[in-house]
Amino acid sequence: MTRHVAPTIRIAAALIDDGEGHILLVRKAGSHCFMLPGGKIEPGESPAAALIRELREELGLAIDESAPRLLGRFRATAANEPGHIVEGDIHHLRLARFAAAPGAEIAEARWVTPEAARDLPLANLLRDHALPLFARLAR
Repeated sequence: MTRHVAPTIRIAAALIDDGEGHILLVRKAGSHCFMLPGGKIEPGESPAAALIRELREELGLAIDESAPRLLGRFRATAANEPGHIVEGDIHHLRLARFAAAPGAEIAEARWVTPEAARDLPLANLLRDHALPLFARLAR
């Protein structure tokens, strides 16, 4: 019996918090789910380099490559690509809250509390992994 293996999409994502209990979420154009800022890792690109590039493209955010702290690599069902798995390196950044200027494919960016986030449609990686990670960071 042949077992179907779902294709995997490798991403780098940022769990950005303001130190006051808010996290930054984004919603891509054409998607109803909110997710962490970040995106696909290009061939030959490190996860850290992909994250720096994506944050610049999506939010106009320029950060030093040493600033994000890797929290781990996690897997979840992809929110926007049916039949795919997303495997994401989630990095933590603590930044003073800024007015996010959505760019690239980002339709909306919001600072929310984790409690308020639970009332939004969330990507699986965010709901199942990033929010529990943030709860541990906040302790």
